[in-house]
Amino acid sequence: MTMQTNAQARQSAGTVQITLKLFATLASYLPDGAKRNQIGIEVPAGATVNEVLAPLHMPLEQISLVVLNGEILLPAERASRHVSNGDVLAIWPPVAGG
Repeated sequence: MTMQTNAQARQSAGTVQITLKLFATLASYLPDGAKRNQIGIEVPAGATVNEVLAPLHMPLEQISLVVLNGEILLPAERASRHVSNGDVLAIWPPVAGG
């Protein structure tokens, strides 16, 4: 008999757990229960980055930098890049300074 961790059980049930981080003005789009600028969320196994972001209803022009596990994703990659259990997805808005 093998035992599964909670994360393994969720993954075999068709979902994975990821950490979502939204910075600056995007932090207001985080789901309830977020602490600081991040939250652990459960998403369908095989979801793309765009599919993870869609339910948050963030205006696309407000999404500038998307980083998955430390790797910057170009806009064209976001529709085909899939998240996996334990991934960290971080999003920044456009930044202006002076």
